[in-house]
Amino acid sequence: MTAVPDIGRQVSGLTGAFIDGQPAATHGATLSVEDPATTSEIAALAEAGPPEVSDAVQSAQAAFGPWRDLKPVARGRILLAIAGAIRRAAAELAVLETVDTGKPLSQSRSDVETAARYFEFYGGVADKIYGQTIPGDGDYWSYTLREPYGVIAHITPWNSPLSQMSRGVAPSLAAGNTVVVKPSELTPLSTLVVARLLVDAGLPPGACNVVAGRGPTAGAALAADPGVAHITFTGSVPTGKAILKVAADRVAGCNLELGGKSATIILADANFADAVRAGALAVVRNAGQSCFATTRLLVQRPIAEEYSRAVADAVSRLTVGPGIDDRDLGPLASRAQLDRVTAAISAALAEGASLAVGGTRFDELPGYFLSPAVLTGVRNDMAVARQEVFGPVQSILTFDEADEAVALANDSAYGLAAGVFTRDISAAHMLARRLQAGQVQVNAYPLGGVDTPFGGYKQSGLGREKGVAALDYYTQLKTVILKN
Repeated sequence: MTAVPDIGRQVSGLTGAFIDGQPAATHGATLSVEDPATTSEIAALAEAGPPEVSDAVQSAQAAFGPWRDLKPVARGRILLAIAGAIRRAAAELAVLETVDTGKPLSQSRSDVETAARYFEFYGGVADKIYGQTIPGDGDYWSYTLREPYGVIAHITPWNSPLSQMSRGVAPSLAAGNTVVVKPSELTPLSTLVVARLLVDAGLPPGACNVVAGRGPTAGAALAADPGVAHITFTGSVPTGKAILKVAADRVAGCNLELGGKSATIILADANFADAVRAGALAVVRNAGQSCFATTRLLVQRPIAEEYSRAVADAVSRLTVGPGIDDRDLGPLASRAQLDRVTAAISAALAEGASLAVGGTRFDELPGYFLSPAVLTGVRNDMAVARQEVFGPVQSILTFDEADEAVALANDSAYGLAAGVFTRDISAAHMLARRLQAGQVQVNAYPLGGVDTPFGGYKQSGLGREKGVAALDYYTQLKTVILKN
């Protein structure tokens, strides 16, 4: 096992809040941040609470006017400078993200590059946020403007803190908004470090503030603050509903990316190797702790038995270990998450599913490790097929005809993403149209990048992130009508 790197220099001077361009004193309960691979404490911060949240929002409000009024091309250049700064710090940031989240180092490196790419992408689009010209009936003509909201709150999850922060913060800033970020108390470190990096790269103090605290304290205070014009949240459905109710009381806008139980339909004519790879990759990315991972594999019956064996074999050969060793899978994020995932496997077996491989803890390792599991004989009425497990657990179901597969895929409260594997392009288009999901990936999974819009149907959320489409949700539309 590789020795855990010393991240002391990176976290030196951090507090539970970064406000107005510098660490701010916080006085809440201590947040103990642990390395899930070793369970040892890597940082202890006094958490931000309602007073610090109020200060952060007021600071962002003060920064809003000057940032909004800056020429868009100048905003874009600052975002491009941020992208460069993130890339220059990539090696250290990846280590920090790995130690904080547990994910393999190669995945953290990818997340850091993705974070830089968000700022690069939206830096390039900042001066291209256009409206429309609308011809009238001869007596008037109209045009539209897309204008920023003001202060946008970003409440981000623990599984990919740096890339999730950048995904929302970059388009918000590009459009002229300022932001307050509330990272998960489990993994706040990279967000706090990058907030300092943003200012060093030229972002005005106050344009991006961070308050690290627990949901019921910092998160609730941020969502309820009257100075917040729009809220973006990624996390569980119950918390998303609670935030939506708070926003409704203030008539504030919301972007919500909530849970997923993404189904992939694998027809008998699919490229077999590609479909097997997709099934195994679902448990690899962040140890399956990914909202859009495809965790219901719907396999056409003629190939189902062979496919199940092949996926189980592929998963059995995956390596598990500390993220710093860059194995295929790192640990789960916490003891609570480990317990939740193992309970879901036990419940599936009690309901009649079979365990093809995995699902065991590693007693010889101190962290929250679990061997990736493949469940066969899963029915769509089982809890494991209906509830988000958020761990390295793959479920395989079978179907006979395409109509049955569509019905199974759509029989879910969620609709974040879906997949299709077939050599018949007409069938692929037909299935993509009928699947109730915000994103459909064909013949590979995962696919896409920062430029491909992302968001859910049904209880998977509201709004869209990524791509130019995200700017529609971080701006408000004004129509100007002029009489000739």
